[in-house]
Amino acid sequence: MSMAGIELKAAPLTRAAFAPFGDVIETEGAQHFPINAGAIERFHELARVDVGVDHQGHALISIARCNQPTSPPFRVALVERHPLGSQAFVPLGGSPLIVVVAAADERVEPMQLHAFISNGRQGINFHRGTWHMPMISLDQDQQMLIVDRGGPGHNCDEWVFRDQEIVVRV
Repeated sequence: MSMAGIELKAAPLTRAAFAPFGDVIETEGAQHFPINAGAIERFHELARVDVGVDHQGHALISIARCNQPTSPPFRVALVERHPLGSQAFVPLGGSPLIVVVAAADERVEPMQLHAFISNGRQGINFHRGTWHMPMISLDQDQQMLIVDRGGPGHNCDEWVFRDQEIVVRV
């Protein structure tokens, strides 16, 4: 069996390019207004948390810390999706995020993958069902704020690329 080779070049993360897969969470160009008697500027509704339509889910806020940093180029062995709700990652330390995604569908093919790199200040919010590479970090101890769905039901599917060699370069 031959191994197909796919190389993805990570493009800059922009709202327009990422729109089919989710939201870019950043203040640049975002709607904002003063609060707390003008002492704070609120950048409003940068992404929407989707906890599904079953009314059994709830929004969670978590923090993840990287124990094993990754250096590009790296191999994409699998992608995952969350069929019951959205999932957001916001870097807390200013390190860029590498994001690999494919549109929500029942299956995913390597040619459907897109790779992005953030500027270190941008977060992302995956739409419900969007296929994405598990989060990795380029830096040891990088922390990310996570906002996603909690509650009953199976909310993580994985798709393993068994016979494909998929490499992401920055």
